[in-house]
Amino acid sequence: MTDRVQTEVAPKAGLTTAQVAERVARGEVNDVPVRSSRSMAEIVRANVFTRFNAIIGGLFLVILVVGPIQDGLFGFVIVANTAIGIIQEWRAKKTLDSLAVIGEAKPTVRRDGAAVPVSTSEIVLDDVIELGPGDKVVVDGEVVEADSLEIDESLLTGEADPVVKRPGDTVMSGSFVVAGGGAFAATKVGREAYAAQLAEEASRFTLVHSELRSGISQILKYVTWMMIPTAIGLIISQLVVERHDWREAVRRMIGGIVPMVPEGLVLLTSMAFAIGVIRLGRKQCLVQELPAIEGLARVDVVCLDKTGTLTEGGMDIAELRPLADHDNAYVRKVLGALGAADPRPNASLEAIISAYAADADPGWRCTEALPFSSARKYSGAAFNEPDGDSSTWLLGAPDVLLPATDPALAEVDGLNDQGLRVLLLARARKDLNDPAVGSAVTPAALVVLEQRLRPDAADTLRYFAEQDVHAKVISGDNAISVGAVAGKLGLPGAERTVDARHLPADRHAMGAELDRAAVFGRVSPQQKRDMVGALQSRGHNVAMTGDGVNDVLALKDADIGVSMGSGSEATRAVAQIVLLNNSFATLPSVVAEGRRVIGNITRVATLFLTKTVYSVLLAVLVAIWQVPYPFLPRHLTLLSTLSIGIPAFFLALAPNKERAKPHFVRRVMRYSLPAGLIAGAATFVTYLLARHHYRGAGALDAETSAATLTLFLISMWVLAIVARPYTWWRILLVLSMGAGFLIVLATPSLQEFFALKLVGTQGPWTAVAVAAAAGVVLEVAWRQAAVTDGDPAPRTVA
Repeated sequence: MTDRVQTEVAPKAGLTTAQVAERVARGEVNDVPVRSSRSMAEIVRANVFTRFNAIIGGLFLVILVVGPIQDGLFGFVIVANTAIGIIQEWRAKKTLDSLAVIGEAKPTVRRDGAAVPVSTSEIVLDDVIELGPGDKVVVDGEVVEADSLEIDESLLTGEADPVVKRPGDTVMSGSFVVAGGGAFAATKVGREAYAAQLAEEASRFTLVHSELRSGISQILKYVTWMMIPTAIGLIISQLVVERHDWREAVRRMIGGIVPMVPEGLVLLTSMAFAIGVIRLGRKQCLVQELPAIEGLARVDVVCLDKTGTLTEGGMDIAELRPLADHDNAYVRKVLGALGAADPRPNASLEAIISAYAADADPGWRCTEALPFSSARKYSGAAFNEPDGDSSTWLLGAPDVLLPATDPALAEVDGLNDQGLRVLLLARARKDLNDPAVGSAVTPAALVVLEQRLRPDAADTLRYFAEQDVHAKVISGDNAISVGAVAGKLGLPGAERTVDARHLPADRHAMGAELDRAAVFGRVSPQQKRDMVGALQSRGHNVAMTGDGVNDVLALKDADIGVSMGSGSEATRAVAQIVLLNNSFATLPSVVAEGRRVIGNITRVATLFLTKTVYSVLLAVLVAIWQVPYPFLPRHLTLLSTLSIGIPAFFLALAPNKERAKPHFVRRVMRYSLPAGLIAGAATFVTYLLARHHYRGAGALDAETSAATLTLFLISMWVLAIVARPYTWWRILLVLSMGAGFLIVLATPSLQEFFALKLVGTQGPWTAVAVAAAAGVVLEVAWRQAAVTDGDPAPRTVA
C-alpha cells in the first residue's frame, strides 16, 4: 500500500436548500428504494403459484368433479398451508424492513455550508458527501477533497490493495474508505449509480444458496418425475384390471399419488426461516440473508476481533511513561496536538484526546497529517511549533515502530502481560510522506491504555466452549496483550498466543497453526482474509465478527459474516448478520437459532419423506399384485394430518442445540428410506391378509380400515422415534395424535365421514400385530442408520 499525504484544498460548501429542491423537482435524486424483502405481491405470487400447488390444485378440482368432498380434504390443507406461508413471510417482511431502516447508515452531506446526516435516498446530484474511515461510497462521484484518502475497491474490482484518491479522481459506489478522509461530489444518483444495484443485492430477503432448500428442491424434483408413471400405472390398474367405475378409479389413483407430495415440508422450511428472522429481530439482530440462519448451525469456528467484541469500544488512559528523559509536559502537548490534528479519531486517539486535550497548545499548527491505517499500525502528523521549530510525530504500535532489540520493548511486554494496550509516541526523522517514515524514529513516551472488558464476554465465550465451537481471537493489537485480555475472560487456550507476523504463508501450514492456537496478534487485514481461507481449507465452517474496515475482506470470505451495528458501513454492507445492539452476547442466540432451524427441519423432513417412500411403494405393489388401491384420499389426509402435519409444526419450532451436519439429502434419506419401505411393506401385508379374511359386501372398506390401522400405528412409531429425546410436551404431542385417531374410530359420524370401520377382532388385531413386528424392525433399521451416520444413538437425526 502506498502512503501518500495530500495537501489540503479549499472545502466545497455544498448545495443550498433551493438547489436541492430544484434537483428533487427534476428527479435527480437517489430515490431507488433498497428493499430488504419481497413485496407483498411477490410474497403472494411465490406462495400461490408453485409447482406443487398446481399439481395438488389440479387433483383437487378433479375430486370436486368425481366427489365426494371428503376425498378432497387435501385441497383445503393446501389452502391453509399457502395462507400460513403468506402470513409468516409477511410478518418476517415487516420485521426485516423495520430493522433495515434502523440499521441504515446516513451519509454526511454538506448543505447550506453545514455538514448534516441524510438518508441515502435523499442524496441529490452534485451533493458534496464527506468521507471518513469505514464510510461506504453510496453513489458514484468525483473527489473534491482528499486528506490521505485511501479507498478499497476490492468488492468491485477484486483488487485487495487500497487505492489512493486525489481531487479529480472518480469513486465508485460500493467501495469504502480504509484510511484518511475527504469529500466527493455525486455525479450519478438513482438507478444510474451502481450502488442502487449493489445495495439491493446486499440486503435482499433471499432464500437462495442454501443446502437445506436446494436439498428439498432436489427431493421434490425426483418426486415429480415419480408421480407421472405411478399415476398412469394406478389408473390402468384400477380402471382396466379391477374394472372399477371410472369415478372410483380416479379417486383411488388420486389417493395413491397425493401422499407422494411432501407439500408441507417446503412450507415448514420457509416458516422456520421466517420465524427465525422474527425471533432474532426482537433481539436487535438484522438477518440480511436468510441462509445465514442455516449457515450458523454449521459453524464450528468463530473468529473474534478483540476490540468491540471482548472489549468495549472506549478506552481509558492508565499511565503515561516518558522515555529518554523527555519532558512530561512537552509530551502531553504533543499528544494534545495529535488529537486535535485528526478529525476522525479512532478509539485509542479518543482516549488521548479526552486525557490531554487541555494540554494542547493553540500555537502548534498542523501542516500534514497521516491517518491511522490498520495495515501500517500507526498514524502521524507534522507540526510547526510556536518557537518556529518543525517536528514530525508518529503514534502507533511499539513493536512495529521500534527494532526488536530496543530496550523499551521489554517494558512494553510487561505491560501487555497485564492486558494493557501500549502505544508508542515517537519523533520521526523522515518526512511524513516518506513510505519509510516509520523505520527511523526516536521514542518519546509510552501511552498505556486500559481496555474496558465487556461484562457479557466471559459468558459468551463459555457458551461457545460448551457448544463445541472454537473461538479464535484475531486482532491487530499486540498478541501478548490480547492473550491477557482473553485469559481474563476464560477463553480456552488463551495462553497460546501467536504473533501473526511469524505465521507461515502456506495455507496448509497456517491452518495447522490456527487449529493449535487461540489468540493471534498483529494480524494485517489481508492476513485476516488468509486465516479465514486457511481454516476453511481444513474443513471448518467459519463465522467472522468485525466492526472495522480492516475486517471487511475477512467478513466477505467467511461462511458467515457478523458485523456490529456501530461498525463501519462497509462491514455492515458485506455481513450477512448485523448486531444492531452492538452486543457480542447476542451471538449465542444467533447460533442457537441457526441450530434450531436446520436441526428441526432435518427431523421433520424424515416424517414427510417417509410418507413419500411408502406411498410410492404401495402404488407399485398395487400395480404388481393387480388389486384395488386400498386407500381413498381422505384416509391418507387423516393419517398425514395426525402423524406428520400437526406434529411437524410443533417439532419444527422446538429448541435444538445440535450442530448441523452436511449432506442433508443423504442424511434424511438414510432414515426415511428404510422407514418408508418398512411402513409400506407392513401395510401391504396387512391389506393382503385382510383380503384373504374378509368376504362379501363391504369387504373393501374393512380391508382398507385394517390397512389404515397398520399404517397409522407405524407412522406413529416413526413420529415417536423422531420426537426423541422425550420431554413432557413431546410425549403429550405423540399421545394426543394417537388419541385423535381413536376418537375417529370411536365416533360413528367420523367413521362414516372417513369411511373407516374396524370389522370383527381378527382383522384389527392382525393389523396391530403386523404393526408391532414392523416397529421392532424399524427400531433396528433406525439404530443401524444412526451408527452409519455417526450418531451416538438413534434418538435424533438432527
